[in-house]
Amino acid sequence: RLSRTAGALPGRLALAEAVERAALDILRRRKPDRPLETNVEFYTALLLEALGFPPKAFTCVFAAGRTVGWLAHAREQQAGGKLIRPQSIYVGPRPKAAA
Repeated sequence: RLSRTAGALPGRLALAEAVERAALDILRRRKPDRPLETNVEFYTALLLEALGFPPKAFTCVFAAGRTVGWLAHAREQQAGGKLIRPQSIYVGPRPKAAA
């Protein structure tokens, strides 16, 4: 239905689906032990575009939808008395020392 919406640009959905397939294929080959799937936000730009939102508004609309979750996290952290931080390990190149 999205591709038939009046505001959708021709070929955008097909392009997004091709990019999604290619990205997931690369991820499966490079990280076979870590199954990854596309995030729901992957298609958000297409939806907003089809609904007639100007591209400059995409970030604001996205943030508005996430605000409730962000506030819930802040309240949870406040109630627990400690910051909740995702656990991750940086594996990229070592940063160069400042000059």
